Amino acid sequence: MTTKRSSAQYGLPRGNRIAAALLVSALAGTALVSCSADAEGSKPAKASGKSAGETAGDAKIAWGECPALAEGQARDPDLACGTLEVPLDYQNPGGKKIDVAVSRLSTAQPGKRRGVLLLNPGGPALGGLGMPETVASALPMSVLDRYDLIGFDPRGVAHSTPQSCGLQDPSVPGLFPYPAAGGSITGNVALAKAVAKQCADTVGENLRHYNTANTARDMDRIRQALGEKKISYWGQSYGTYLGAVYRSLFQDHTDRMVLEGNVDPTKVWADQVADTWGKGMADRFPDAARVAAAQAGALELGTDVEEVTHTYLALADRLDRTPAAIPGTPVSLDGALLRNMTYALLLHDDTLPVLAKFWKAADNLSHGTTTAADSAILKEVFAQTPASPGVPADNQATMFLALTCGDAEWPHDVDGYAARTTADREKWPLTAGMPANIWACAYWDKPAEATVKAKKGGPRNTLILQNRRDNATPWEGGVGLHKALGDGSAFVGVDNGGHSVYGQGSACADKATVDFLTTGHLPDKDVYCTDVTQK
Repeated sequence: MTTKRSSAQYGLPRGNRIAAALLVSALAGTALVSCSADAEGSKPAKASGKSAGETAGDAKIAWGECPALAEGQARDPDLACGTLEVPLDYQNPGGKKIDVAVSRLSTAQPGKRRGVLLLNPGGPALGGLGMPETVASALPMSVLDRYDLIGFDPRGVAHSTPQSCGLQDPSVPGLFPYPAAGGSITGNVALAKAVAKQCADTVGENLRHYNTANTARDMDRIRQALGEKKISYWGQSYGTYLGAVYRSLFQDHTDRMVLEGNVDPTKVWADQVADTWGKGMADRFPDAARVAAAQAGALELGTDVEEVTHTYLALADRLDRTPAAIPGTPVSLDGALLRNMTYALLLHDDTLPVLAKFWKAADNLSHGTTTAADSAILKEVFAQTPASPGVPADNQATMFLALTCGDAEWPHDVDGYAARTTADREKWPLTAGMPANIWACAYWDKPAEATVKAKKGGPRNTLILQNRRDNATPWEGGVGLHKALGDGSAFVGVDNGGHSVYGQGSACADKATVDFLTTGHLPDKDVYCTDVTQK
């Protein structure tokens, strides 16, 4: 199959397509901590797949209608939804319960059915109820005949007992700590403290149980409720880490696993951000710069990658110092927003032409010479979609924090962040020091339990798909995951940019994926696909 996917296809609950794309892969990670001062100094519990003590027993999912979508969106009428009650804290299975929303698209054919294919779109903190529809439109019948497709909103996300810190800025990109012009992080420190305190005061210590390990345990409760001995799984971006955690905790219940756009499970999460984000942008940015250079006459951004890059960096610095109001909106375009939109539009090859025009519009905006064409592209980039009914405005941002600050402890030393940010700004100018800067996670409490370590070896049942120039989860993440899983995984790398691998023009990668899901066969050795054709 060569069907293209986009961020919009995941049925995101709010925000424009660009912001949605940003959420699809922002960190692909989390950090294990609590939002309650009461938990400070507490000892992390040992991570375990059986920490619940009990099983789901005879719990079943009563299938019915799915939650209402935002205005103008529609669902496949064959998609059924239901909820499953799970423990908030698997160390205390008899305590407080929460609901997890689950969806099912029954595609498997009698006589051909292997089981279920559980799906997660990443984020972290993206809902997945609509994923079965997306995947069904992209996979061939040879796969669909074998699996019923199962989506779910991870705990705390969307319709699964949604959490909210009541953040004033409800956007995930608003959490990204870009330093001030000149590199000062004083404002970032203040914001990190304020955001952490807001979550502690609003949600409290319960937020510490909304972590990846417990989400994996919820997945196993879903498996039990479906009556399956094993589940197959497809996870993208952050979903690759979730899959690796599930595989480690419940290896005996893991069937075939596809992990696409990958996180190194040994770098959760401060190292994942600081070590890979700058390099990922540097690897990917030239793809867009070449698109802009090819239109040098019209865009006037430069005639080659070096010139376009210089123009972009000068623009970002100018907007850092003097933000420009966007006509017809309450938004001002500053350097941080320019970089965030650039990051988002780099996630897909088909948005690179839009990105080049956006740079031109931003440059003209900064000089006060906006044209009608500039206004049109700005309107396209910043167009909003209606909110999803019943989901708090800051739900994704809240759960992004709960996860990125809930799986492993972050450093707390402010001076260390300042020094690393200065060095990072010099090494990776495209990201301006943001990845090494201080996040709200620096002021989170201790983890609720130990970070889950990826289990090496075991059944050879995992296919790793990785693009060479993925700005969200760079090449090194896929290599690191493959190393962490060892002989239990096979690696398929692709000479392509962007965050999605399957259906993006490589027949080599698509065939490896379909063959694995239909026959269980994995490549005998690492594969590097160079056959990408762009549409």
